[in-house]
Amino acid sequence: MCGITGWVSFDRDLTAESTTLDAMTETMSCRGPDDRGTWAAGPAGLGHRRLAIIDLPGGRQPMTVETPQGAVALVYSGETYNFTELRRELAGRGHRFTTESDTEVVLRGYLEWGEALAERLNGMYAFAIWDARHDRLVMIRDRMGIKPFYYYETSDGVLFGSEPKAILANPLARRRVALDGLREIFALVKTPGHAVWDGMREVEPGTVVTVDRSGLRRHVYWSLETRPHTDDRDTTVARVRELLDDIVRRQLVSDVPRCTLLSGGLDSSAMTAIAARQLAEAGETVRSFAVDFVGQADNFVADELRGTPDTPYVHDVAKSAGTDHRDIVLDSHALADPDVRAKMIRARDIPMGFGDMDASLYLLFRAIREHSTVALSGESADEVFGGYLQFFDEAARTADTFPWLVRFAEHFGDDAGILRPDLTAALDLPAFVKESYAGAVGDIRRLDGESDFEFRMRKISYLHLTRFVRVLLDRKDRASMAVGLEVRVPFCDHRLVEYVYNAPWALKSFDGREKSLLREATADVLPRSVYDRVKSPYPSTQDPQYAVALQGHVKDLLARPGHPVFDLVDREAAAKAAGREAPQITQASRRGLERTLDLALWLDTHRPEIVLT
Repeated sequence: MCGITGWVSFDRDLTAESTTLDAMTETMSCRGPDDRGTWAAGPAGLGHRRLAIIDLPGGRQPMTVETPQGAVALVYSGETYNFTELRRELAGRGHRFTTESDTEVVLRGYLEWGEALAERLNGMYAFAIWDARHDRLVMIRDRMGIKPFYYYETSDGVLFGSEPKAILANPLARRRVALDGLREIFALVKTPGHAVWDGMREVEPGTVVTVDRSGLRRHVYWSLETRPHTDDRDTTVARVRELLDDIVRRQLVSDVPRCTLLSGGLDSSAMTAIAARQLAEAGETVRSFAVDFVGQADNFVADELRGTPDTPYVHDVAKSAGTDHRDIVLDSHALADPDVRAKMIRARDIPMGFGDMDASLYLLFRAIREHSTVALSGESADEVFGGYLQFFDEAARTADTFPWLVRFAEHFGDDAGILRPDLTAALDLPAFVKESYAGAVGDIRRLDGESDFEFRMRKISYLHLTRFVRVLLDRKDRASMAVGLEVRVPFCDHRLVEYVYNAPWALKSFDGREKSLLREATADVLPRSVYDRVKSPYPSTQDPQYAVALQGHVKDLLARPGHPVFDLVDREAAAKAAGREAPQITQASRRGLERTLDLALWLDTHRPEIVLT
């Protein structure tokens, strides 16, 4: 796992631009604390920061191969889980390897298959190859968008990086955000390819982007396709388990300490139990970590989203699976710490956060990094198997909008009332969301004979897998890589995603509950308490002192009347939220406080030019 960056300028010799290339590379130091490297030749320059996971001494980058027609150079971020099979096939085709790394397999694979290499990879990856034989840059991103990848076209080429900050370190990139970018921040709708910053784009998941002297082209090598599902229930359950066993086994491969993220929910518990069983075969014990809050178990109050606290279930799984477990217990002071908030804003490059859930995720990862370098996560199982409340809520099922938005404000609060009225009018988020939704569902193919209800559920699954999950994957990547921790997501294996997506909803919910296929496929490794547990989202603190601390920080901000955040945030609304008595602080007002602080820190840290016309 690493951070990559680069610059292609067909009108320059970039060997003379080492200072700028170094600056771009150093923005990725958190993603790659173990090593750094740059390479430049003619119109191309590449930078790399390395987090060493496989072949610690041999995987240095940029990695190059000299050919009679010119150099081929690679910067690569991620993991290729089928690299051993690919290495064996390439060796059979005459390739000779000098390292044990998956990076060299990817580079040699490109020499053998060109851009078609992407179709052979199983993993999470974002990589760029400069091919001097054709004066061409090739950028490739994994199918689900697990690893971030951005680019910025210039007058004579392109800038690219794992994160926007790498691109923004180049003087050619403008730090400008217009209304379309702000809409992405405030609407909780991820438009594929949109990067918030003007002129910047994402390499979309499952896409190859090539740049040469004639311009830029995109090629989609994978997308979520509708196919008939002919397996019966027992066969489907067995296939899901077969895939999970293979996926977890592949993703446990590492030359550094690894662990699992354990929440006590079905997803992380199943993954942890499978990992524990597989490692036990080799005489190893899996480490597991969970987040908790001071006093949460004793003072927990159930609501519509969270009916039970996580900790008792976490401990049931740790005992059942025999993990070496540790709870990371956080207090409200740590969650509200402005330094923690600033680190998350710097990591994400945009103020698109989830409040205390972002802070706790960062603090959890920071604590884990003291013990492990790789962690397996249950992220994305809800999108794959249908675990969220909106999959079962009739209002969300029938709404002509993104289903997670139907009750989002009710459960998490929203930005209504915190933004300046003129900004709210200019953003016109309802129209933006309506247009985005129409574009998102337009390409979903309906099976012949598929009922109206099954097609509606297919749409909901598709939207979660192509829109919502990308927000969560980006959040997890940025929070983990900010502390140099690699998080792997077994439930994003494209084979599992394709298979379960095409299973009809009647199969996905055959017992009338969420994630029926996953529950049944892993029943033999789960404690009964977890098998019977109802879905509970990632935890959020219930301590009122957290909100009180936020109020204090917003009051400090209000004492700075000239702060540019008040060009976006309604000062009177912020003052009202900051002045409420603790018992009167609602979820909406708490989110308004968090949003105000996030925006202020973003403006201070990134100093964007905001254009509201």
